[in-house]
Amino acid sequence: MNTSFDLAREAARNAAGLQSHPAGALYVVATPIGNLADISLRALHLLGLVDAIACEDTRHTQALLKHYGIAKPLMAVYEHNEQEAAVQVIGRLQAGQRVAYVSDAGTPAVSDPGARLVAAVRDAGAPVVPLPGPSSLTAVLSVAGLEGDGSLVFAGFLPSRAGEREQAVQQLASEPRATVLLEAPHRMAALARELAKLGGRKVTVGRELTKQFEEIATLAAQSLPDWLAQDPHRLRGEFALVLHPQAGPAQDGMQDAEKVLTLLLAELPLKTAVRLAADITGAPRNALYDKALSLKHP
Repeated sequence: MNTSFDLAREAARNAAGLQSHPAGALYVVATPIGNLADISLRALHLLGLVDAIACEDTRHTQALLKHYGIAKPLMAVYEHNEQEAAVQVIGRLQAGQRVAYVSDAGTPAVSDPGARLVAAVRDAGAPVVPLPGPSSLTAVLSVAGLEGDGSLVFAGFLPSRAGEREQAVQQLASEPRATVLLEAPHRMAALARELAKLGGRKVTVGRELTKQFEEIATLAAQSLPDWLAQDPHRLRGEFALVLHPQAGPAQDGMQDAEKVLTLLLAELPLKTAVRLAADITGAPRNALYDKALSLKHP
């Protein structure tokens, strides 16, 4: 009698077994961010096919593999040993093995470890193959109901120090595009107080995405601290937030500032043009400096 594991593996083989998965490649595999049912059939097939799995936390990954009846050698590759561990991974790839990399949840190398490993493998001349799947970034964006041209900024985790976080939020105030933020539960109240300074600008909050107590709300940034305070459970779990695009006069003002900057850049050095454009228009100097760099080096 087939078990649920057998049925899942059979479905994975039927769905992905005919696709080529060459040896000597690193496979960057997205894993569930909460709901174990979100793993893809291709990921299940690949995790059963590889010779070894590099992972952020061997205990966490072992539990995931056990759930699906998969047993593979594990290698710890996390933030503080990533560069050194990459040497071991590259050695396996050069020996013709397939190696998968998974972080604790979601898509590796976005806000989780993995980028250094990927860069080292590419520098060594080995292929890197993405297996897309769960991501808190795309999950929260899909339910935010954003309008406009779809342009956005991924800011990830803002600085933990109060002064640096305040400065980062000030920069977000002048960013006309949608911005995606991530935050840990123990820092969420502090972030909410800073975002509240953005007034009526809309923010979509995703808490415990895909998990049993998932909660999603869209509200004015100034209401975020009160929303958190309404239920003590709301400070539990991981957060993904979308700061909606700047609307109305603030966006128009930034566009006008960029026009002034463009005219000044035609006649003046970059730093002088940025300073004068900020003085004339009142737009944030950091935002104008970034814009000036993009104009000078498109």
